[in-house]
Amino acid sequence: MNARIRRLGVGLVVCFGALFAMLNYVQVLRADDLNAHPGNSRALVRDFDQPRGSIVTRDGFLLAQSTSSDDQYEFQRIYPERDLFGHVTGHFGLEVQSSGLERQYNDVLAGATIEQQFTSFRDLFVERDTTGNLTLSLRHDVQAAARDALGGRRGSVVVVDVQTGELLALWSFPSYDPNLLADHDDEAAAAAFAALDENPDKPLLAKSYRERFFPGSTFKVVTGSSAVDFGLATLSDPDFPRASSYTPPGTSRSITNFGGATCGGDLLALTRVSCNTGFAELGAEIVGPDRLVQTAEQYGFNSTPPIDLPDAVESVMPTDFGAPLDSERVIFEDTPRLAQVSIGQNDVSATPLQMALVAAGVANQGKVPVPSVVHEVVDSDGKLLDEHEPSVWTEAVQPGAAEAMRQAMIETVQSGTATAMAIPGFDVGGKTGTAQLGVDPPQSHAWVIGFAGPEGEEPSVAIAVIVEADPAAGNQTGGTVAAPIARAVLEVALRDDA
Repeated sequence: MNARIRRLGVGLVVCFGALFAMLNYVQVLRADDLNAHPGNSRALVRDFDQPRGSIVTRDGFLLAQSTSSDDQYEFQRIYPERDLFGHVTGHFGLEVQSSGLERQYNDVLAGATIEQQFTSFRDLFVERDTTGNLTLSLRHDVQAAARDALGGRRGSVVVVDVQTGELLALWSFPSYDPNLLADHDDEAAAAAFAALDENPDKPLLAKSYRERFFPGSTFKVVTGSSAVDFGLATLSDPDFPRASSYTPPGTSRSITNFGGATCGGDLLALTRVSCNTGFAELGAEIVGPDRLVQTAEQYGFNSTPPIDLPDAVESVMPTDFGAPLDSERVIFEDTPRLAQVSIGQNDVSATPLQMALVAAGVANQGKVPVPSVVHEVVDSDGKLLDEHEPSVWTEAVQPGAAEAMRQAMIETVQSGTATAMAIPGFDVGGKTGTAQLGVDPPQSHAWVIGFAGPEGEEPSVAIAVIVEADPAAGNQTGGTVAAPIARAVLEVALRDDA
C-alpha cells in the first residue's frame, strides 16, 4: 500500500514538474514569439479595450487619438488629418495589421512598458493612466506644403534638419486614410484594405523611405565628393574636354548628355550643368569601383537607415564590377556599367530618404545624421519618457570634400540646372536629376536634392524631391519639375530661420 502511495506521489511530482517546466517555457522563453505571432489577436483585442496615447506634430496638430466608442470596443482610434500623415502614423487596426508609428511605438502608446506601468510602489495597487504620447519632429505646415507642391503627381518629398536628423516632412503621394483601416467593422476594414492593396499606385506603401528609384544625376554628388575625398580631383582639376558623348573602356556603346548637349570642364562646371560625359569618365577611369562603392556606403547605401519607422529599405550600390584589367587606370571588366552607375543609372537605386541624407551629409561637413520622426515621448502627466538625441549615422566624406560639393551645389542653384530652387535671402544648394527609364516612348523620374539656410550661415535643412515617371509627361527634368517643388517646400521650412 505504501509503495503504491509512493509511486503515485512520485508520479504527481513528475507531472507537476513537467507542467511547471512547460508553463515557464510558454510564458517566459516563448513569450515574445507567441505574442508576435500573426494568429495571436489577444494583445490587439486587449489594447482595443484600453486608452491609447496621442500623436501630435511639432507645431501642435493632432494626428492620432483614442475616443470613446459605443460598439463592442471601448475605444476608437481616429486620425483627424486623414491621409496627410497616413504613412507616418500608420493605423491601429484589428482586422488589418497595424503599421507606421502605431506599430513601432505600440507598447509606449498603450502604456504597456515597465517604465510606464510602475513608477512607484503605489502603482501596484492603484489604477492610473499609463499611456504615452508622441510629439513628432514633423511640422504640419511643411508637410502640407509638400503635399500641395507635389499636387496629384506620384512622388515623394523628404525634408530633414541637417544638424539633428529630425524630419520636418515625409510625404508620398498617393497616401491613404488610416481611419478606413482602423474601423471596428471588420468587413469594412478588410474591404478598404483590399481596395488599397490592389491599387497599382500602391497608396499603402510609404515610398519616401520604403521604395527605391534610379537616383539619376543626383548621384553625381556621391561621385564628385568621392573624387575629392580621395584626392583625385578638386573643383578646378582635372579639366575634362567638351564632348557630346563618352565611350567607356570595354564597350562601343556611348553615354550621351541629356538632349545631345556638349559639355566639359572642371568639377564645378560639370556639376553646374550636370554633365553626363564628364562624370561618367570621372567615375569610370579616375575614381574606380572600390572608391566609389566605399563612398556610397559611407553615405548609407547598402545599409538600412536607422529611422524610427518600420520596414525601411536600404538603398543599393552595386559592389561587383568584375576583375581589374588595368590597375593604373582602375579599369575593370564591368567598367561600362560603372560609368552608368557614376551618373545614377543602371542598377544603383535609392530611396528619397537616402538622397535627402546625402544632401544633409554634404551640408553637415560630411556627417550624415541619424534620421528620426519622433521628437519626444511623454506620459499622461507630461513627464518626459524619451527624446531624440542627435547623433551621426555615418561620416561620409571629410569636411573638405563636403565643402567642395557644397560650393558646387550652390553654384548649380545660382547659375546651373537648379536655378528654380533659388530663394532670396538664403543660401541654397541643389543637384537636379533626370533618371531615364530606358522605355519607349521616353519616361524619366524628375529629382532634385539640396539644402538651404540663412544667407552667410550654415545650412539648416536638406531636401529630396522625386516626381515619378509618368507616360503622359515623357522625359520630365529635375530642373523644371522637381526644383520648383523643392523651393516651395523650403520656403515654408525656413520660416523659423528667417
